[in-house]
Amino acid sequence: MFELLALVILATVGAMILAGVVLIAKLALNLVLLPLKILVFPIVAILVIVKVTVLFAVGVAVVAVIAAVIVPLIVIAAVVAVPVAILAAVT
Repeated sequence: MFELLALVILATVGAMILAGVVLIAKLALNLVLLPLKILVFPIVAILVIVKVTVLFAVGVAVVAVIAAVIVPLIVIAAVVAVPVAILAAVT
């Protein structure tokens, strides 16, 4: 029974050491990649700004096209509806 307890303790200590090594490696990797992240961040920010601007421009263009299609249809409907309304009012 003591051997099983010693094996569990050994496995626990080994897992703790492994977790510490992984944590130290992760911290070291973050410290090494930090200058790269600092260099890449402005490029990513510019790309995001350009993307938002393009999407906004496309949205405005779509609204303009929809307005350019709907406004003449409204004018045609008014040109047709006014004489009909006048005839309906007279009779």
